[in-house]
Amino acid sequence: MAEARAGGGCCPPMDLFRSEAMQLVQLIIPIESAHHTVSYLGDLGLLQFKDLNPDKSPFQRTYAAQIKKFGEMARKLRFFKEQMVKAGITPLTKPGAQTEIDVDDLEVKLGELEAELVEMNANNEKLQRSYNELVEYKLVLNKAGEFFSSALRNATALQKELESQQTGEESLDTPLLQDKEILNESSKQVKLGFITGLVLKEKSMPFERIIFRATRGNVYIRQAAVEEPVVDPVSGEKVEKNVFVVFYSGEKAKTKILKICEAFGANRYPFTEDFGKQIQMISEVSGRISEMKVAIDAGLFHRSHLLQTIGDQFVQWNTLVRKEKSIYHTLNMLSLDVTKKCLVAEGWSPVFGTKQIQDALQRAAFDSNSQVGTIFQILHTTELPPTYFRTNKFTSAFQDIVDAYGVAKYQEANPGVYTIVTFPFLFAVMFGDWGHGICMLLAAFVFIIREKKLSSQKLGDITEMTFGGRYVILMMALFSIYTGLIYNEFFSVPFELFAPSAYACRDLSCRDATTEGLIKVRPTYPFGVDPVWHGSRSELPFLNSLKMKMSILLGVAQMNLGIILSYFNATYFKNSLNIWFQFIPQMIFLNSLFGYLSLLIIVKWSTGSQADLYHVMIYMFLSPTDELGENQLFPRQKTVQLVLLLLALVSVPWMLLPKPFLLKKQHEARHQGESYTPLQSTEESLQLETNHDSHGHEEFEFSEVFVHQMIHTIEFVLGAVSNTASYLRLWALSLAHSELSSVFYEKVLLLAWGYHNIFILVIGAIVFIFATVGVLLVMETLSAFLHALRLHWVEFQNKFYEGDGYKFYPFSFALVNDEDE
Repeated sequence: MAEARAGGGCCPPMDLFRSEAMQLVQLIIPIESAHHTVSYLGDLGLLQFKDLNPDKSPFQRTYAAQIKKFGEMARKLRFFKEQMVKAGITPLTKPGAQTEIDVDDLEVKLGELEAELVEMNANNEKLQRSYNELVEYKLVLNKAGEFFSSALRNATALQKELESQQTGEESLDTPLLQDKEILNESSKQVKLGFITGLVLKEKSMPFERIIFRATRGNVYIRQAAVEEPVVDPVSGEKVEKNVFVVFYSGEKAKTKILKICEAFGANRYPFTEDFGKQIQMISEVSGRISEMKVAIDAGLFHRSHLLQTIGDQFVQWNTLVRKEKSIYHTLNMLSLDVTKKCLVAEGWSPVFGTKQIQDALQRAAFDSNSQVGTIFQILHTTELPPTYFRTNKFTSAFQDIVDAYGVAKYQEANPGVYTIVTFPFLFAVMFGDWGHGICMLLAAFVFIIREKKLSSQKLGDITEMTFGGRYVILMMALFSIYTGLIYNEFFSVPFELFAPSAYACRDLSCRDATTEGLIKVRPTYPFGVDPVWHGSRSELPFLNSLKMKMSILLGVAQMNLGIILSYFNATYFKNSLNIWFQFIPQMIFLNSLFGYLSLLIIVKWSTGSQADLYHVMIYMFLSPTDELGENQLFPRQKTVQLVLLLLALVSVPWMLLPKPFLLKKQHEARHQGESYTPLQSTEESLQLETNHDSHGHEEFEFSEVFVHQMIHTIEFVLGAVSNTASYLRLWALSLAHSELSSVFYEKVLLLAWGYHNIFILVIGAIVFIFATVGVLLVMETLSAFLHALRLHWVEFQNKFYEGDGYKFYPFSFALVNDEDE
């Protein structure tokens, strides 16, 4: 592996098989070049800084003031973005000329722009409120004017009627008290006051009822609905309102009405009875509305122009502020030297990035005119490095599937390499239909063809997840087409794609009989299941037997792969105990039982034997010495079974007992060796003490180690059985998918076709399409995906994968720009 990485050897480097070799580096950076250094390292994105000030709060750190300053600038930019979104202005994603911006000048400019924009917003709000009040006032003048003019007309008509009655002769109908006498009492009448305004339409009835109750009915209220919704001056929202006029008598009634108006949020406006003054007021209000409209439009145009100017440079400003803030946040993780002239940084970097990091440090020292360059040195440590895999857009989704279970420990074998093939293949075993596979392939191609456009857009959660796994879907679709061709199913319909069927009917009734009615007339069907099996009475027994045995073969093969990878881990980490007391007994135990079962399946398929494998496996344990009789598949089978059973039984204590005792012996030898080590230099002894505080000087708890080994052994022995049974889900889901597909085809599409009615056929086709897409292409896909995920996480990865590492998160501006604050 090391030779391959160095460029020697016959094979290209396997970047995914083990994580990149990492190193802990220390940088001693002069203060004057610190900003440039961190900036260039952020552009490079190959160094994960360690926080060397964990005990300090954010406010106690060196660059707290700068972070506060850039936080305030980021707040102003967020304010600008909100204003642009409200105004419907989109910032330019690719600004034209990139100019150098001074940070201090930008701070001043952002402050001026914010002040100007806030002032504009305040003025616009005042103007808009005044405009809305004037619009309401005009409505009140119009509607209340109609009330008074209609009341005046009615009074005039009544006066004329009274006068006409006085000129006539008296009759029996003439009242005892003449109206003339009533009119003479007019001096005693109380003059009525009135209040006009607008109230929300939905509150108009409670408003009227409460006024009536508060004044004990001593009011007269008239209301008229406004036809169009009006903008409320207070809330700024469009609402439906009623114009009201309340006539009252007395100051107490007026006070009560005013309080009720205030409680209901009713806007009151002055009104005069004089008809001439009304016309004059309407004319004045209309003129002021026109002036206000012009002023508002001018203000909005100026505001829009300002926001457009901001939008042209917003992305550049935002990127700069985010970069500067992240630089100072990183600088705060560095510790200040005793002389206060240097900053000390520590961090993890991949070994392959050493030259690039050193080049970046040299450029930073040169560009900052620093007299002293940054000192770069590699530290030796026993601390576990972070895990870093170099992935691309194809492999990243498969690596994410593994990382969702747990990040690989530093340089342990990575299941992601095998997941690229095994995951879509196991999915396809459960989803075998080349018609459905083609549909999935088309969906994957849509995402892949439009990936540049879609990657720059903000997608929904589900769409984004699907888009991220587009290459996983592509592989699943390709493998589904392959397994679908093996199963010979196209939306559950078989086709003679590669050759005619090898069988023919002996007579007309054989279709309803078992396969005994079929005779072989041609060579065996060259690829996949012969189409003649579909629809016959023995289809289910045949396919069940085939898929069940195939599931066991695939499961045992993948579990063996997992155990073999544990051997590569043990070899790589030079752990001979794990080879002799974990890998070897596990291989013996698994293959003595289930490897032997797989061999029996292959022998049975090859020889065409009628042996009952259930009987063979059960009585291998219950009566290992009994004769097999007709269940014997090969000579000396009983002897082989006895040997395998004995090996399986021996492998259990082999796994359980030796390892704890040998670990104890190793610990004692190591501890004894440490007691007689020569004195080291102060620095080395301190480092040794630090490294061995956690485990070197702890007492070896033999009981804990033994219990842990016992649990591990029991888990493997029971897991060998349960995990093999778990792979039968491949058979179960494949059968379910096939039967569902068959039901939709026969009971929906064929049934509709049988009516010979175009309308019923169209309805049937629509139902079939929706059922296929909704159930088979969405729900069944998700189901098969989750089951394949479980088989990888539990049955495969638990054989070798510890997954207790942590990811490599380098300081990178590319990652900073992707984050939404």
